[in-house]
Amino acid sequence: FIQMLRGAKKRDVLQLLRRAPEETRPFLVEAAVATQSVASLAALSDFLDFTKEPKSLLEKFLYAAAFSPRPSGELLHLVLDKLDGKQLAPEIRETGIVAVGSLVGKLCQQKLCGLQQVVERGVETILRGLRGAEEEAKVVIYLLALGNAMLPETIPTLLEHAEDGPTAVTAAATSALQRFPAPHISSKVKQAMRRIFHQKRKSYDKTCRLAAAEILLDNHPLPMDVINILLATSEMETEMATFLLLKVQNSLR
Repeated sequence: FIQMLRGAKKRDVLQLLRRAPEETRPFLVEAAVATQSVASLAALSDFLDFTKEPKSLLEKFLYAAAFSPRPSGELLHLVLDKLDGKQLAPEIRETGIVAVGSLVGKLCQQKLCGLQQVVERGVETILRGLRGAEEEAKVVIYLLALGNAMLPETIPTLLEHAEDGPTAVTAAATSALQRFPAPHISSKVKQAMRRIFHQKRKSYDKTCRLAAAEILLDNHPLPMDVINILLATSEMETEMATFLLLKVQNSLR
């Protein structure tokens, strides 16, 4: 079906979407996203009205975009255009922002970061939203998007939220940092993770402390970090201590 859509013109894809029974539209939207031809994306642009369509159909489109294995810049452009400046249902906007992060990350993995202006627009959309977010839940969504994008230049922003944010924000930021490969886990990142794990500035939730410990243990750990983490287990709950002991044992093996 996707092969057929690749050879179709915009008007044919659009007609197919408009005439299809309601129960088959999610499948057609997903197939059009997978096709990623100029015609299919243009048809989706005309067909999808983010202020009117059922939430389920819009979510299907956004999930299909987010999970696309090799997305194009045009697909990211389409998602950004649909999110831009409209009164959208909160859950649709949130799903859209997380999808933007995923698309940016995959485009950068394809070495298309510096070649496409739309990637810069995607990153700025996330960062601008993060700067303007006042509710904790919204901050978490933008941090999830940054975690999906995995851009090294956003690490300082993630560190700031990891150390200074409330529990849910700290958890989202440390989780995002866990996704970065070892070359990006610098001494500055490790210092911040030590402060979180050993609670140098304030008390942190155990989930955040475990994530910080994992970052230290998974990225060329220093002997002193291993020793200090092991020493700290004597003052922890059994479950948390056991997890960290097993983590160290696995690293040794």
